[in-house]
Amino acid sequence: MSKRQNSKHKIDRRLGVNLWGRPKSPLNNREYGPGQHGQRRKKPTDFGTQLMSKQKLKGYYGNIGEKQFRRLFDEAVRRKGDTGENLIGLLERRLDTVVYRMKFVPTVFAARQLVNHGHVLVNGKRLNIASYQVKDGDVIEIKQKSREMALILGAIASSEREVPEYIEVDHGAFKGKVVRTPALADVPYPVQMEPNLVVEFYSR
Repeated sequence: MSKRQNSKHKIDRRLGVNLWGRPKSPLNNREYGPGQHGQRRKKPTDFGTQLMSKQKLKGYYGNIGEKQFRRLFDEAVRRKGDTGENLIGLLERRLDTVVYRMKFVPTVFAARQLVNHGHVLVNGKRLNIASYQVKDGDVIEIKQKSREMALILGAIASSEREVPEYIEVDHGAFKGKVVRTPALADVPYPVQMEPNLVVEFYSR
């Protein structure tokens, strides 16, 4: 289980943004950081801006430690094309992210837990590795015995989010697939993400 499972709102307040666009975020009532100095505003340095961009990406995908995030970045560098776009593509192809995008769960934290507990099948086989990189055409589905879970049914019925265009999903059959790797502009982030600043951070 993610160590940050119970810290979603702390992440929001620390970063000063409603990271997942959720109605229960404390930022909807108080647009400043935690603690007695939270309302002070300082102009960030270039390093501070780059670090914040990295922390927002890591926080958004909720369960990624520094070592794992750095490995994803190194893979993005190794691949052809724009490193920032490659990084977003790798993050969006994580199995837990795909489950979240398919609206089988309300949060990215719940997605990791669902995968870790063996409720998700990939091409008919149970897979409990949240960081697994989903390929085009891989069929992602909820295990038959898990389809009556209140968490899953509630998420499907929710109007809080829409399924993005690069994902195909049949909620009636509890299955779907990734159609293509999304570009940054395709990903429905509630806040602005700047992977180019993450590239600058690691390139220092």
